[in-house]
Amino acid sequence: MSPSGLCVQTPREPADFAKSTGFESDIPHDKLTIAQARRGTPANRPVRVYADGIFDLFHSGHARALMQAKNVFPNTHLIVGVCSDELTHKFKGYTVMTEDERYEALRHCRYVDEVVRDAPWSLTPEFLKKHKIDFVAHDDIPYTSAGSEDVYKHIKEAGMFVATQRTEGISTSDLITRIVRNYDMYVRRNLQRGYTARELNVGFINEKKYRLQNQVDKMKETVRTVEEKSKHFVYRKSQDLIHKWEEKSREFIGNFLELFGPDGAWVFSSDSTPSSATASPPSSPSSHSSTKKGRRSRSSPKVASINSKHAQ
Repeated sequence: MSPSGLCVQTPREPADFAKSTGFESDIPHDKLTIAQARRGTPANRPVRVYADGIFDLFHSGHARALMQAKNVFPNTHLIVGVCSDELTHKFKGYTVMTEDERYEALRHCRYVDEVVRDAPWSLTPEFLKKHKIDFVAHDDIPYTSAGSEDVYKHIKEAGMFVATQRTEGISTSDLITRIVRNYDMYVRRNLQRGYTARELNVGFINEKKYRLQNQVDKMKETVRTVEEKSKHFVYRKSQDLIHKWEEKSREFIGNFLELFGPDGAWVFSSDSTPSSATASPPSSPSSHSSTKKGRRSRSSPKVASINSKHAQ
């Protein structure tokens, strides 16, 4: 559903390429002001908004900018200009994707209605007229390039500029920086996926180094997997041993209490044998001392008679 409440069909085909002759229509293409465009235009007279760029490594930041350009007016036909490799390499630098790859990436963006190949670096009145462009969408930061402080300055002065917002944290330069910063990791990644050292422009020594590092990483992963499995096995076995020990401990304590009783008394199972609490030792100090006294009393008469003889 569009902002105006009209049902909008989801595009099922890629966006068209702009004709080399430009836009042709029988409907008069009168110049619009921003206020008129914001109020809305007839269905057969959409506001033609143009956005251009390099769009290398097409990412969410690009898509969000185009989404804003598409929705700046209620009825918008979004035309996207993509600069060629030749122009880009001359004024900005080398790209990762070729111009044809970049064209196709834009054609498959849901917000794009039309793609202009080999778009100019600076917009001329002739180009604007050829494609019946009403407004140009771009972020408001001055774009210094090709000897100009801002290539959109004349568009802004003509009242044809509508600003979009950049998406922080994502850009083509950021993506390339990530790859350069982690160069070794990505080379090893592609070697693992079957790319040859020649395809990756890697020398013989570096290739052997990267492959050795991959083997070391595989070995580390194998060891880590074995360790994890061993931990699980040891943990399971230790839990079994603890469980068995708890059972044996309860059994031992139960047998101990049955044997010695809850108060620590030694109780025999036979009723004829006295318990340790009532049994007496075979001999006691009292009986031993009485025996000795008895012996001394029996020998005393003999000693008396001997003493009487010597006295005579």
